[in-house]
Amino acid sequence: MQFYTIGQAARLLGVSPDTARRWADAGRVATHRDESGRRLVEGKDLAAFSVELAKDGSEEDASYTSVRNAFPGIVTAVKLGDVAAQVEIQAGPHRLVSLLTREAVEELGLEVGMEATARIKSTNVHIDRA
Repeated sequence: MQFYTIGQAARLLGVSPDTARRWADAGRVATHRDESGRRLVEGKDLAAFSVELAKDGSEEDASYTSVRNAFPGIVTAVKLGDVAAQVEIQAGPHRLVSLLTREAVEELGLEVGMEATARIKSTNVHIDRA
């Protein structure tokens, strides 16, 4: 299972580390401490929270940027078919869906809670494993 520090979680959610800490302190996203005392968020919990956050439409702490063609985020869903697959990534307020081969998903080892980057060129969405 993948775990993220507060700073990594903040980057994936598109907010400041202070905002992510406040959300953790308020119990909005579950965290636990590792042996070093760092707060960590489990990948699946972060994926679920990112989807919830996007549905809220809350932009109180959203950052505005001219994101070009790369959308770093967290995998929120993987649906495998016999030949094709569908991968969803929540990149801050953006939900991106890519259709690719099942083989590509398996080679990348994509699963819910993993960090990944969606790259857009024209009408194609490519997924890079972080």
